[in-house]
Amino acid sequence: MTVKRFIAGAVCPRCNEMDKIRAWRDDVAEKQHRECVACGYQDEQSTNVQAQAPELPTRVNKPHSSAPQAEEMVINFIPNPGDTKH
Repeated sequence: MTVKRFIAGAVCPRCNEMDKIRAWRDDVAEKQHRECVACGYQDEQSTNVQAQAPELPTRVNKPHSSAPQAEEMVINFIPNPGDTKH
């Protein structure tokens, strides 16, 4: 026997009634169903998890072919002499 449960706070997409949607799961057909008891709206979704498409290669997620060439320099920070407080 399938147990149909009401979903608290759910709003029907057709009639906009709150707390009128009930849901149940059919493990044989691998589907999840929901219906509105006020207007008869019905919906079903697959419970199979599908693999996500691979991420498209972009300049952000590609590894660098070589390290960026930069000249190394030492920087000394000197306080501004005109900015002294007395």
